[in-house]
Amino acid sequence: MAEFHLHIVSFDVPCPPSYGGVIDVYYKVKALAELGVQVHLHCFQYGRPRSKELEQLCASVHYYPRRTGKLQLLNSLPYVVVSRRGEALVERLLKDEHPILFEGLHCCYYLGDPRLHGRKRIVRAHNVEHDYYGALAKAANNTFRRTYFINEAHKLQRFEPVLAEADHVLAISPKDELYFGSHFHNVTHIPAFHAVDRVAVPSGLGDYAFYHGALGVPENDQAALYLVRTVFNDLKVKLIVAGSDASVELRREVGRAPNVELRENIGTEEIHRLVREAQVNVLPTFQATGIKLKLLLCLFAGRHVVCNTPMVEGTGLEELCHVHDDPASMRNSILACMGKPCNGQSLERRVAVLEERFSNRRNAERIVGLLG
Repeated sequence: MAEFHLHIVSFDVPCPPSYGGVIDVYYKVKALAELGVQVHLHCFQYGRPRSKELEQLCASVHYYPRRTGKLQLLNSLPYVVVSRRGEALVERLLKDEHPILFEGLHCCYYLGDPRLHGRKRIVRAHNVEHDYYGALAKAANNTFRRTYFINEAHKLQRFEPVLAEADHVLAISPKDELYFGSHFHNVTHIPAFHAVDRVAVPSGLGDYAFYHGALGVPENDQAALYLVRTVFNDLKVKLIVAGSDASVELRREVGRAPNVELRENIGTEEIHRLVREAQVNVLPTFQATGIKLKLLLCLFAGRHVVCNTPMVEGTGLEELCHVHDDPASMRNSILACMGKPCNGQSLERRVAVLEERFSNRRNAERIVGLLG
């Protein structure tokens, strides 16, 4: 392809790709770079270090401090938006006429800036954000966090019309495509970018079930506690729970459960190994928002997936999972899967669906086509 340049504005440093949102960003950048796109990556930085790996993938990488602090909470704009602004970013964007991809509503402070009118601008919608923050409020376990999430949900809903300024909105799931398509023009479903581009399910049997996630996020803490307390209690199956920043409550519950092991703050490679070697990846969620990147990883690289309806609702992946919404049914399904290899027609169907719909290269080509 002829030399093609693209600015990508990211809400965080997307390397290492160790949690949901940055997984999509990182593997999108990687797929675009492999097509020959000259990616100019702009990252808001708040805790993650600069990345030499990103500098090797991209034509340029720029970092901007996130403007955090309680005073930002008083702004009429969402905290996650107003804390991601800075004239240095706009000045760099104005140095050329290359198209711009804004990663999430979080990064859209400058989407409607008059100085960028006439530029090709697209937005990756990672979630219907006010729904996501509303669900976080329900899962929050203290008053301050609950109040913050409720206020942020209201502000995000008021801010969302800025997406009308975008030439294209890239929805991450079919369900989100329906929502955004009812409010904005030029909405396209581009599935999530992810770590594994070919289905590679191990043969044989594993001897444990596995759950992973950023445990400091309320929805993941809630899901892990649900498994420990109501699904694996008295179940003669080993459960490994892995992730970062586990709550005191989760640590306490794991300590009481002889069949449950908690592995905290382990690396991405170790997470992937545990996904591959598990007999069952157990993935409940209580937020039917966007698409969970952990679900894709488990379907591409793991054996059986047992989950509940909110994990797969509106994703088109329901047929590839064992879906159960009460603890007893989930428990019975896990027991049945523990003695059953993952092969045959169900695996063939998984390959057909995933490799067609979730090819990183094919979806990167679609983005380039929208910008051409």
